[in-house]
Amino acid sequence: MTKQRVVLVTGGMGGLGETISTKMADAGYKVAVTYSPGNTKRDHWLADMKARGYEFAAVECDVANVDSCAKAAAEVQAKLGPIDVLVNNAGITRDMTFKKMTKVDWDAVLDTNLDSVFNMCKPIVDGMVDRGWGRVVNVSSVNGSKGAFGQTNYSAAKSGMHGFTKSLALEVARKGVTVNTISPGYIGTKMVTAIPQDILDSKILPQIPIGRLGKPEEVAGLIIYLASEEAAFVTGANIAINGGQHMQ
Repeated sequence: MTKQRVVLVTGGMGGLGETISTKMADAGYKVAVTYSPGNTKRDHWLADMKARGYEFAAVECDVANVDSCAKAAAEVQAKLGPIDVLVNNAGITRDMTFKKMTKVDWDAVLDTNLDSVFNMCKPIVDGMVDRGWGRVVNVSSVNGSKGAFGQTNYSAAKSGMHGFTKSLALEVARKGVTVNTISPGYIGTKMVTAIPQDILDSKILPQIPIGRLGKPEEVAGLIIYLASEEAAFVTGANIAINGGQHMQ
């Protein structure tokens, strides 16, 4: 890396987000993470990271709110400098059948998982274009490609994320900025590994030809590649990382 680039990871304190953040720091990036308003674990998390040798900038951000995102982006740039890499990782689920789903459940997921991509890109991408270099990586899901029972809201948001990726990629392709989607399958985060083992063995692992959960480090490795100089010819792509669970 010719200079120490700055990466902002939304939801960077979560299971997958934490691994993305630490691995990008290991790769030489200056890392900033967002955390949700009211998150009481920030100080403990930062202290734990510092004990492990990581100095992260952490900014409060409601990714569903455009003004909050603009403020967070400005705060990161004041602390670390221009943002070179944006990883839109923040997301939530409100799983239930469509019959039971309310408009509140729909809006919560679309606001956090899809509107957030617009909200974060808006204050950051123009700067990338002006400087002639930038990387946007949107973290979607296998279920955005294949659908999932009980996830009309989540699958719609994650699918919409890639539509955004393709269109923005076209607009900034000649400006040195790439925009890509990655679509992880079942990854061994705390949330997934908390699923009872019998359910994992009988319902989930049989869907995965490789026969195991993905590792958060494998997803982080893909993001590090997409953020690299060598990935300059990759844009508008949706890269599956799901162990063969769903092939396109």
